[in-house]
Amino acid sequence: MSYQKAKSFCISMNKLIIARKFDKTTNDQLRRASFSIMLNIAEGSSRFSNKDRRNFMVVARGSTFECAAILEYLSEISEISQTDFSTYSDNLEQISKMLFSLIQHLDKP
Repeated sequence: MSYQKAKSFCISMNKLIIARKFDKTTNDQLRRASFSIMLNIAEGSSRFSNKDRRNFMVVARGSTFECAAILEYLSEISEISQTDFSTYSDNLEQISKMLFSLIQHLDKP
């Protein structure tokens, strides 16, 4: 479930980047951070030990915060609307909560 949400978010960020044509640094960071969420969930899912899985989920969750920071910046400099920012933030919050729950579950012996 979290992978599917992460993939949808990544696709929406790619569409946003193409449509808005932000500066090169912002494009690169947002694209990489949104890909990181999806790819770390995928790679973590392939690991055998809970410790390995957990580490990838922690990195994926960190990338949700990175995306949130970039989007907040874009909102504050009026590159995206407050409505779009809220929508993207809600999606990130859902993904982050799913990852947090999974991380807690993987911490249990």
